[in-house]
Amino acid sequence: MYIHERKDWPKFKWNHKKLADLLVEVRYLQGRLLGRMEGLGFQLQSMAGLQTLTQDVIKTSEIEGEKLDGEQVRSSIARRLGIDIGKAKTADRDVEGIVEIMLDATRNYKMPLTQERLFGWHAALFPTGRSGMERITVGSWRSKKSGSMQVVSGPIGYEKVHYEAPNYKRLRKEMSAFIKWFNSPSEIDHVMKSALAHFWFVTIHPFDDGNGRIARAIADMMLARSEKSPQRFYSMSSQIQRERKEYYDVLEQCQKRDLDITPWMEWYMHCLKRAIAASEKTLSAVLIKARFWEAHAGESFNARQRTILNLLLDGFDGKLTSSKWAKLTKCSQDTALRDISDLLERAILKKENAGGRSTSYSL
Repeated sequence: MYIHERKDWPKFKWNHKKLADLLVEVRYLQGRLLGRMEGLGFQLQSMAGLQTLTQDVIKTSEIEGEKLDGEQVRSSIARRLGIDIGKAKTADRDVEGIVEIMLDATRNYKMPLTQERLFGWHAALFPTGRSGMERITVGSWRSKKSGSMQVVSGPIGYEKVHYEAPNYKRLRKEMSAFIKWFNSPSEIDHVMKSALAHFWFVTIHPFDDGNGRIARAIADMMLARSEKSPQRFYSMSSQIQRERKEYYDVLEQCQKRDLDITPWMEWYMHCLKRAIAASEKTLSAVLIKARFWEAHAGESFNARQRTILNLLLDGFDGKLTSSKWAKLTKCSQDTALRDISDLLERAILKKENAGGRSTSYSL
């Protein structure tokens, strides 16, 4: 029997005593991180927020097996937030859609969650009206033609059904109850409410596709309310992506039991702790970048050099060679070598490896 088939659905319960100390820890970590960020100044806060939101958008899609172009995501977010990152990359419609959702959820966290808002998010997520090759109902709840909504894995003919969502006939009533609860003042802490909102929404599974991404946006919206801040300095989706198997396992476990969802609430809170801890890496990267440009404030760099240096400071993937330099900046090999030689002479870059064709460079 699935959880939504229980007669007392949706009267969720959990072990408050077991979660009390965990909630205190999470709240302490949230406060400490926000306090540290407030001391950095507006520009560094903006860059840290850009980095975090970029990862959030990329990773929430990766959880569903969709790979987005990181530079497109970053450019789309920066443009909407008014952050100058130099030459921006044009973003595809699917990238723009998920960016719109995540920014609306976190920047406008005080606004009520409504049916129309959720329909708008869903339409933004699937601008072509298709999920892959399949046409789906967009901007509306699942319908009769959707059939039963099942979460399955395995090859065709040997599928394993992990979960089956409520019938489409129940969706209007189920979502009305969820939305009313979400917008109503609650006795439970907003962090706990974020965990419950995530679980409740994804268990109803009201859309043909995109339920996981929208559930995570809803959870982020409630986390923003918990901090009374639209700024995001940690990425819950990034941490969930790292723990993807455990994420799906605990969801399935709790969706196949009674209304006691203590295992889910406990896992979510621990995952949130680890997400906040992981933000230290993002914060360090932002500080290193700021200090680098402060240290070289009086020096001149051409546009190509600035582009590559920023890529290196943001964590360049792989080894930087003169060929990659030429390709990334759309210049000749000779021009790339002149740019690199100039930075070597100024001790801004250094050579790696043995030389020859295998020569690569780092900060």
